[in-house]
Amino acid sequence: MKSDEYYMKLAIEQAKKAAAINEVPIGAVLVINDEVIASAHNLRETQQRSIAHAELLAIDAACKQIGFWRLENATLYVTLEPCAMCSGAIVLSRVNRVVYGASDPKGGCAGTLMNLLQEQRFNHQAEVISGVCEEECGQLLSSFFKEIRRKRKEEKKTTTGTT
Repeated sequence: MKSDEYYMKLAIEQAKKAAAINEVPIGAVLVINDEVIASAHNLRETQQRSIAHAELLAIDAACKQIGFWRLENATLYVTLEPCAMCSGAIVLSRVNRVVYGASDPKGGCAGTLMNLLQEQRFNHQAEVISGVCEEECGQLLSSFFKEIRRKRKEEKKTTTGTT
């Protein structure tokens, strides 16, 4: 059986694919019985769809791959803590376990801002493991947004004529 770190490294590779096309670098890998069933990265900007999050794309691809909407024996590896929308999809698709890298203090719904994945009032809860490859996952996001700020600053200088 491969480790959580092994699969998180695959999710990180997905996040790097997102960054390469100017998407927020978030990647996801869905595993059942030690086999990668689906992997995805953010495509919100590319597809201009608010629901094109890595987690949703991976869940959708996994359901198509196995021909069933219940992912009861699945582990979802994602580089950033899932948001409310993705957490809802995780619960509804019955993903058994979620492993994430970096916490999201502004939108994380797997324990940071709130914990929808383990909400007892739902009919399904997922085991949550946080902080796997946290530094690398966080650095991908930090570098991405730092570069965006740098480019905006350069554009502003160019348009205002200051150097």
